[in-house]
Amino acid sequence: MVYAEDTRPVRQGEELEVNKLERFLREKLEIPSGDMQIRQFGAGHSNLTYELSVGEEWKVVLRRPPMGPVAPKAHDMEREFKVLQSLHPIYPLAPKPYLYESGNLIGRPFFLMERREGLVFDSTYPEGVDATEELGRQLSETMVDRLAELHSLDYRETSLKDMVKPEGFMERQVHGWIKRYEKARTDDVVSGERLKKWLIDHIPASRGAAIIHYDYKLNNAMFSKDNPSQMVGLFDWEMTTVGDPMADVGAAMSYWIQKDDPELLKTGLGKPPLTVQEGFYTRDEFIHRYAEKSGRNVEGINFYLTFAYFKLAGIVQQIYYRYKKGQTKDPRFAEMHVFVNHLIRHAEETAGL
Repeated sequence: MVYAEDTRPVRQGEELEVNKLERFLREKLEIPSGDMQIRQFGAGHSNLTYELSVGEEWKVVLRRPPMGPVAPKAHDMEREFKVLQSLHPIYPLAPKPYLYESGNLIGRPFFLMERREGLVFDSTYPEGVDATEELGRQLSETMVDRLAELHSLDYRETSLKDMVKPEGFMERQVHGWIKRYEKARTDDVVSGERLKKWLIDHIPASRGAAIIHYDYKLNNAMFSKDNPSQMVGLFDWEMTTVGDPMADVGAAMSYWIQKDDPELLKTGLGKPPLTVQEGFYTRDEFIHRYAEKSGRNVEGINFYLTFAYFKLAGIVQQIYYRYKKGQTKDPRFAEMHVFVNHLIRHAEETAGL
């Protein structure tokens, strides 16, 4: 059997009960005869994502929360399932969701969605792709344009309007992520007091509301095998909400590493992403094109980027907290406190502290 390059054998300790799951799914879905195989997507650091397949003709993706206790309101599978239900009809890059299960079957909630096929650009070019500066530029343009398109959608015409509260978004974000960081803080990471005060003191006035992905980065997108600059899928909608679109741009830029960034920023989550390669936009170029495509005023992006680095520190710290408490044994998480401390320092520098 030929497996897609973006999956791998399931990590030890993160297995699913194949027979129990297969019996349940065969009662709910039309699945061809044959043995069900389960592989795991390996790139993520948070929710666990699996490929379920029967031969080559039936494939779906299963998402579930990580092992061990999780932070309140985090890893909400039902919410992400409903977000996909709302978005897929108007933004087809969002995969079609199939079913949600509340946790009675495998002990944790999960949902199924369609399996997209294509190229994922992570830290290296996929095999067979002609790595050119021109492709880097085209991928950069595509990333900007699809983000601007998402922000142009009217959330009031979707069921998202009943799930969100755009008023006071940035205030809740700043105070909420400060609280989450403090709750997950361990004795080997800094408190970031100066940074937290600066963020609270500089919360900008609302700039309107849009649907925001809030985890928008190159390896969360999938591109066509026939035309590698064409996006064919966008994943990880867990953080999606309706809020200040500049917060989404800031979050995207916290992941958009460029070649002259500090080494720890480049390697904090593993190998540097492809965005450090020749041809890819710098953050300034990304933001400039976003302003052109969206028509939005991007003044004040410095606050959103500072907050995004702090928010990323909070996300990484929550993962490290679970590792330090023995709730996960994934060795990739062992040194994440070093990255958290660096993100706090980098956020302070971005703020001019």
